[in-house]
Amino acid sequence: MSTDTNGRALVEPQTLRGYRDILPEEMIFQGPLIEKIRKVLESYGFVPLDTPAVEFLTTLLGTSGEEAEKEIIRFKSKEGENVGLRYDLTVPFARLLAQYPEQLRLPFRRYQLAPVFRNDKPEEGRFRQFRQFDFDAAGSNLVAVDAEIVAVMSDIFRAVGLANSADKRNFTIHVNNRKLLEAMLSSAGVTTVEKQRHVLRVVDKLQKIGDEDVRRELAGGRIDSSGSKIPGVGLEKEAIDKLLDLIAITGTSRGHVVENATAKLPKDDVCNAALQEMRELDAALTSLGVSEQDAIFDVSLARGLAYYTGPIFEAYLADAPDIGAVIGGGRYDNLVDRFLEKSIPAVGASFGLDRFSAALRRLKLMETSPTLVQAMVISFPGVPAPYLLKVASMLRQADIRTEVYFGEPNAKMKDQLSLANIREVPVAVIIGPDEMEKQQASVKDLQAGLQARAAVGDREEFRKQGKTGQVTVGLDELVATVKGILG
Repeated sequence: MSTDTNGRALVEPQTLRGYRDILPEEMIFQGPLIEKIRKVLESYGFVPLDTPAVEFLTTLLGTSGEEAEKEIIRFKSKEGENVGLRYDLTVPFARLLAQYPEQLRLPFRRYQLAPVFRNDKPEEGRFRQFRQFDFDAAGSNLVAVDAEIVAVMSDIFRAVGLANSADKRNFTIHVNNRKLLEAMLSSAGVTTVEKQRHVLRVVDKLQKIGDEDVRRELAGGRIDSSGSKIPGVGLEKEAIDKLLDLIAITGTSRGHVVENATAKLPKDDVCNAALQEMRELDAALTSLGVSEQDAIFDVSLARGLAYYTGPIFEAYLADAPDIGAVIGGGRYDNLVDRFLEKSIPAVGASFGLDRFSAALRRLKLMETSPTLVQAMVISFPGVPAPYLLKVASMLRQADIRTEVYFGEPNAKMKDQLSLANIREVPVAVIIGPDEMEKQQASVKDLQAGLQARAAVGDREEFRKQGKTGQVTVGLDELVATVKGILG
């Protein structure tokens, strides 16, 4: 710990490992992004709600699987209760459905944007606290509802500029069914629930670690990149070969994938039911206008969470493959029955807002800006602050987002303009003693000035360009002039 010149101890400004601060430029970028997503969700009948970040540990445990639950951040409340920070937003939603049956009449659709917490190993792009956007539909077991979740995902991508075209695939939604996966596992001789869950967690890593490491982990285990021993499932080579052969099934269309799976799987009730559900899902997606390019059937898709019971989904961006899945979800018909004597069928999806935002910023699909300010009022010495506030109030009353420069006293004009330019403020409103006396203001189009000076070749010409885009007007014309520039 360091000290200042007076010997006062200074606290080092720092964040905890695995956590991060989100600064204005990122928050400003995410504002319009959130609104685009909300508009899509509300068009499908989803409504907003919120839940506490802290839940009873009994609520959180026994839902997501052993691996996921290791990452729950746990502690005791002031009253001595065992509690934890929510791992996701799905389990709290299941609790809500059981706790408020009168207020949340079924069928019910909700969306929620809130931070979630995982005691995970911090890596690039992976944090212990991140904001998650969830949307879920409860009260129906119809495959049509699963298809609507996929359609929402597709519409969100289109709303933010990721529109698939005939010659360019910007996004792909992968769709599978846990019932189909379980049928494949049974066909490969993996029949116990615990071993099936272990296999699904391993298969879920297929895209991340590759075929060979998946084979090792399905057998006796492997050593990861850090040198740690990853325990294996203990399957025999024959079972591994059969399983990986089944999950390698592909096709030229969703229907073709189902046909190929039908040819390879046993003709029993479990397999027949899973394949029929996939056929119904294909038909519903087609009716919703979700093309074969937007959503494909991928029988290798597993998703590691234990509570999925039917269709599952993950979406990837073609131009940002290293980011991994940006949206994922599925059907979970048995999650609510931990709290009730009856089951409530439900399906939903979620995505990490910060990861999704980072991908869109990298792809430059939405504009970024370091400020929301549209006009900055700046002044020469001799203009009292109350007068500057009066001018700013005129602009604000006309719905122009306005900041008055209240930095260093008697700051030079070039320094005030420099700050406005750094923040990419579009308009400067300049007030000096002469303008105040004449009830006028100089209005400067800062972007026009920057563009003009960018093309200047010598110093003399640069000086001549100093007032490019600047006009002096009476205060009665100020609002119209600023709006004209912003327009």
